[in-house]
This record gives sequence, structure tokens and C-alpha cells, in this order.
Amino acid sequence: MQNLFDASEEVPFDKLHEECGVFAMYGHPEAANLVYLGLYALQHRGQESAGIASSDGRIIYCHRKMGHVADIFTPDVLNQLPGKLSIGHTRYSTAGDTALRNAQPLSVACSKGQVAVAHNGNLTNAVELRRELEADGSIFQSTSDTEVVLHLVARSRERTLAGALRDALLQIEGAFSLVFLAEDRIIVARDPHGFRPLAMGRLQLGDGKEATVFASETCAFDLINAEYTGEVEPGEMVIIGPEGMTREFYTKPEKTAHCVFEHVYFARPDSLVFGKPVAESREMMGRLLAREHPVEADVVVPVPDSGVAAAIGYAAESRIPYKQALIRNHYVGRTFIEPSQAIRDFGVKLKLNPVRHLLEGKRVILVDDSIVRGTTSRKIVRMVRSAGAREVHLRISCPPTISPCYYGVDTPSLRELIAANNSIQEIQEFVEADSLAYLALDSLSDAVHDRSGKFCYACYTGHYPTLIQIDENSLERALR
Repeated sequence: MQNLFDASEEVPFDKLHEECGVFAMYGHPEAANLVYLGLYALQHRGQESAGIASSDGRIIYCHRKMGHVADIFTPDVLNQLPGKLSIGHTRYSTAGDTALRNAQPLSVACSKGQVAVAHNGNLTNAVELRRELEADGSIFQSTSDTEVVLHLVARSRERTLAGALRDALLQIEGAFSLVFLAEDRIIVARDPHGFRPLAMGRLQLGDGKEATVFASETCAFDLINAEYTGEVEPGEMVIIGPEGMTREFYTKPEKTAHCVFEHVYFARPDSLVFGKPVAESREMMGRLLAREHPVEADVVVPVPDSGVAAAIGYAAESRIPYKQALIRNHYVGRTFIEPSQAIRDFGVKLKLNPVRHLLEGKRVILVDDSIVRGTTSRKIVRMVRSAGAREVHLRISCPPTISPCYYGVDTPSLRELIAANNSIQEIQEFVEADSLAYLALDSLSDAVHDRSGKFCYACYTGHYPTLIQIDENSLERALR
């Protein structure tokens, strides 16, 4: 492990940190339609752009666009994506410009035939690989690290796509759950640490046959009535084509490092992630938080939606009434018109509104999943207090976030992480709470049943499971 507290600036390689959802379907006559439904269920994993690629056995068809899944894939668009195999991607990038050129799946025609790829995660050696490829004549069309994988596949001397992909996988480092589409097969692969989730399932067809599906979360299976059958293992590559399915380890699995933030915040609570129920983990986080940091209060209130399950657990353990006293507006778009006369904390008010009669005169325990920069937490505390709360006690269902994530979760630079630069008492004063407490790291581990150290806690410890390559210019700026 390497401690990289000094690495306070993200690598200046656009789109390195990406929260994404991937979905793949093999063997269904309406593959693209089902991928569309799968992406719809995974919309929370990315709202910037979405794309679907399909194959009819001869040609790969691809449609990508900025925006939400339901807006992009109209019936007319889906009718132009024929075939029994398809992959899809929904994307949220956290650095650089938001451009269509970076939407996925990315596709290319090369000596291995037509191929499309979608990726969830972040390649930690993408900068170095890209420089080497460009020095050797490669021309990049996007600024996404995913395109590095395509170039490595295209340049491989292996004759088959599976061989070329195996060759490429051995050169990339970091976090990746990849889904590849060729003319007649789908290949999926997961990094040897298993940072990002990739579930596998099957869908029974009316003729006695079955289709195979892959997804970032099992909530995507529920929508299409697919049965969850397990996980693509860390370091594993699964190939499914006309000859059937083959599973192989392209490399020796490393020490498992599942991203714990999937259970803290990112995944939907109705999903199984890394084979564990997310809602159960979050409720246990709340219960353990109540045991560690009790406080006399009248109501437990979640910050919706990510704080709900933990607040339910906190209320059940503390026997303090649970109240849904903050209402979230689920229809806030990407842009809105702010009145010329400034309204204090307008952005938060647009998304949340307090139920005054549930808060007025009450001592409130406010439960949230995390504090990143602290500015939103302060606005919410102010909102609750302005609605009449006598006291506001903030409880966070994870440890302080003190270090950036380099494995595919949106966390800002070190200098922007409030817990990396301030004590808990200082954070409490900044957010204007009467008290503030975080869940202990050991309790988080207990909540996800991590008895053998299979999760990655780097954002809470600064200790990374892999070597992180930081651009020298970024590091120099960070250390000034």
C-alpha cells in the first residue's frame, strides 16, 4: 500500500474519475431494448450521457448522446439497434469538459474486427499509457481513459479479440469493470482487486433458452426479471459467444479491495453489490452509529435519499421517532433559472424542503451518508434550524473522508475535502451543528460484514491498495 496524502490534485487527464453504470445482454432478440431498461435502472450511476451498442452478428450499431437514458432512447432510436447482443453505459464524469466524444460505448474498427467497449472505474496508469501510445503514433479521439484500452486492443499482436483483450488487461492498472461487444460475442472483465462491482445473471426465454446478462448492480436485473447468479470474479474474463460461455482468470487475483463507498452511498439500496444487500449494510451503519454516538433528541431525520436507510437504523436502535422531515424534489433538472434577487442557499432549497411542523421546537438528529466539502451540510443544517428546530445534531454514517478516490468515485481534491484539513470540532463549527459525529472505521467494516479485509477504505485512510501514478505537474501544484 502507498500513502498518498500529498496527491491533492487530480491527474490532469480528462474524465479520470468516473461514476458509471454498465449493462450487457447476450442472446435476446430484443437485446438493445433490454439494455435500455437496464440503463434506466442504473441511471443513478450517471446522468451526463448514455449509450448503447448492439450487433446483429455482422455489424455493430451504436448510439450515444448527452442526457438521460429515457430522453435519449426513443422507440425510433431503439429500432435502429438490432441484434441479440448489446452493451450499454450511463456516465457521470467528474473532471474536465462534458463532451459527446467521451460518451460510451466507444467503438472502433481494427484488425480484430469491429469492437465497442464500456467501462466503469478508473485506470490509474492511463496517463503513462496514453503518452506511450501517442509517442508511438496513436491518435486519440476522446479524453477518456477508456479509449486507452481500445488502443491497446487494436495494437495487440494477438490474432483473436479475446487474446488482444487479455494482452491489454495485463497492461492496465486500477479499477475497471469492462464490457466488450464484438460482432458475435460479448466479453466482460474485472480488475484483479475487484474494486468496482459487476454482477452476472440469466433471463429465461419463452423457447426454453436463456439470455445472459451483466450489470453494475442487481437492481437492473429486477426490472427485466433476470435472475442473479453471481459475480464476475476479480481478475476474471468471461466470454460468451456462439460456442457458449467460457470463464478464465486472465491474471492472478490480487488482494480483494471492493469499494466500500458503493455500500455507503453510491449503489441503490435495492441492489446486491459484491453479493451483499446494500439496504442491510446502510441500516446497520445507522444502528452502529446510534450505539457509538447517542444524543438526547426528539426526532431522527434523514437527508434524502442516501441518508434514509441509515436514519431508519439509527431511529430503531435509539428508539427515537423517525420522521421524513426533509422532502426532496426529484424533478430538478441539470439547469435552472435563479432569481436575479439572490435567495440564500437557493440550490439546496430547490432540491430539499423542510416539513416545518415536524421540526418546530424539536431536538433533531440529522443523518447523512457523508460530508465532503461541508458546504451542503451547512446549508441543510441552517434549513432545519430555520424551520424551527431547537437543536441540530449531525450524524454521518461513515468515517471522515480524508483522501481522494482514484478508483472511479467522485471525490474532490485533498484541499477541498473538509475532513482532510479540519478537526471534527472545526467541521462541527463550520456546518453550524450542535454536535457532529462520524461512524468509526471498524464499525463501517462490521456493517458490510467485512471480516477478512476485502473492502477498500482508501478515502477514509489514505492507504491505497495499488500504486497511484500522479502527474508531476499536479503534484507540484498540490505541494505549493
